[in-house]
Amino acid sequence: MTSIVEPLVAVVTTDLSAVTRGRFVAESKLQKSAATGVGWLHANLSMTPFNSIVDPNPWGSSGDLRLIPDLKARFRTTHTGSATPFDMVAGDIVELDGSAWLGCTRTMLKEALADLKAATGLSVIAAFEHEFHVVGGSFEPAHAFSFAALRRTDPFAPNLMAALAEAGVAPEVVIAEYGEDQFEVTHEPTEALTAADRAIAIREITREVARNAGWRASFAPKTAPAAVGNGVHVHFSFIDNAGKPATYDAAEPGGLSSLAGAFCAGVLRHLPAITAMTAGSVSSFYRLKPHSWSSSYTWLADRDREASLRICPTVTIDGRDPARQYNIEYRAADATGNPYLSLAAIIRAGLEGLNAKLPSPPLVTGDPTLMSEAERSNLGLVRLPETLPAALDALLADSVVTGWFAPVFIETFVGLKRHEAERLAGLDPVAICDLYRTLY
Repeated sequence: MTSIVEPLVAVVTTDLSAVTRGRFVAESKLQKSAATGVGWLHANLSMTPFNSIVDPNPWGSSGDLRLIPDLKARFRTTHTGSATPFDMVAGDIVELDGSAWLGCTRTMLKEALADLKAATGLSVIAAFEHEFHVVGGSFEPAHAFSFAALRRTDPFAPNLMAALAEAGVAPEVVIAEYGEDQFEVTHEPTEALTAADRAIAIREITREVARNAGWRASFAPKTAPAAVGNGVHVHFSFIDNAGKPATYDAAEPGGLSSLAGAFCAGVLRHLPAITAMTAGSVSSFYRLKPHSWSSSYTWLADRDREASLRICPTVTIDGRDPARQYNIEYRAADATGNPYLSLAAIIRAGLEGLNAKLPSPPLVTGDPTLMSEAERSNLGLVRLPETLPAALDALLADSVVTGWFAPVFIETFVGLKRHEAERLAGLDPVAICDLYRTLY
């Protein structure tokens, strides 16, 4: 006799450790859940990637919340290779009366986008570019970026693209990357909240497709100290109230409009403080080093992959218009950062620059490590924090950044991350990378 399986849908949220957690409901109950949500706890915001809750934390054991699924953010596919469909809906955490909860990062992103729109008329178009390693496979050696490097894992890449496409992620490419057994997957640019939802779906769908191939997909910033790092590059651009591109101006240096330039200046001003949010683990800082094609200083550059903010290339073949292609890439991020919080912090920092009417930053060329201190100072180049504790200190030292959030949220975030750093303080980089490889 064949048993009838009731499909399950996961109602999820992504926490401050960038781990996606939630509750499963029967598909037949999803509409009901969309009205009243599923149960959630305040203390879950203090959950570590080690599956423990920081003690002490501001929340304790009391209190209840609801996690409300946003049915517009549902990702479903039958192409992961699992026996049942992958079905996941991103949700918002609310109080029992339905009001927004101060610890919901998805709501934080919504509010940042609304404030940007109200102040400037601008909306954000975004995309998240993910790098990851496949672990546990017995692959023959292959050259970086090569045809053979992708085909040796067949049918992993086409299965992944099919699953992402069916789920509505709108994937663009999957490639074999520079690192050994490293891959990259991207999606089409879209409205910013949708982009963050897609970032979560990409991570979880990739993990499931890899698991069903007998492997593990690891998005850890460093799978080994000497390994090529895995970044999450956050691409952003702007459109105005009429839906017209507002990031590009051919008359300005690098093509960067004055509005986009002020936004970038704000991001660079507050970058040391928001690094803990966009690259939130101990091993993140093994990657954020000079000459690592990641980022290490607060600088804007035209198509230089060492910069923290990179103006991306545009294609003018056959007279194509660069204005709608033109975008900026934030490179000081990885998959240990919650994508909603990361993008919210970037937008808040940029809005500070717009409100202050900051001038566009200079386009830096050359190697900051070869410059004198005076040269770096003249260009506004500041070294990013080099450890997670230093990043937390930089966060707490920036009253503008901490002022974007409720004090109890900052207390929770810093307490969680300090606990993480303290827990790993006795381990060497090899052991730390080994651990994060399994966690992410």
